[in-house]
Amino acid sequence: MYVPLFTLFIISDIETIEIRSDEEDGSVMKARRNYNYRVVMIRGDTALDMRGRCSAGQKVLASLIIRLALAETFCLNCGILALDEPTTNLDRENIESLAYALVEIIKSRAQQRNFQLVVITHDEDFVDLLGRSDYVDAFFKVSKDQK
Repeated sequence: MYVPLFTLFIISDIETIEIRSDEEDGSVMKARRNYNYRVVMIRGDTALDMRGRCSAGQKVLASLIIRLALAETFCLNCGILALDEPTTNLDRENIESLAYALVEIIKSRAQQRNFQLVVITHDEDFVDLLGRSDYVDAFFKVSKDQK
């Protein structure tokens, strides 16, 4: 059994990322099934476990993809999607792709009255990319003064 996740990012050596589960066989009662979940990267017909095979940036991307997929799947009526420093360890190409993906989520939620995207970041270029969209109404820069 596997759950394909939508591909949001451009990763040169990975085409898609999936969450796969293998049901444990044996003397486990049918009422209580155990599943081992793993994240795999797909390129062509080859699936490789990401554990131990990917860079810090790829780990961040996989984590973001999984979080966004879960949010889009289980939180259809949730009002807030919050991301803390989502561009950490990402290269420019993937930062741009993340901004594009978030704008697509904002567009798809435009009719939802209570939806807000909260991004905590020090990456002003990323904020600028998000701000270029017609779907981003406002953003706030919070700073600390001497007091």
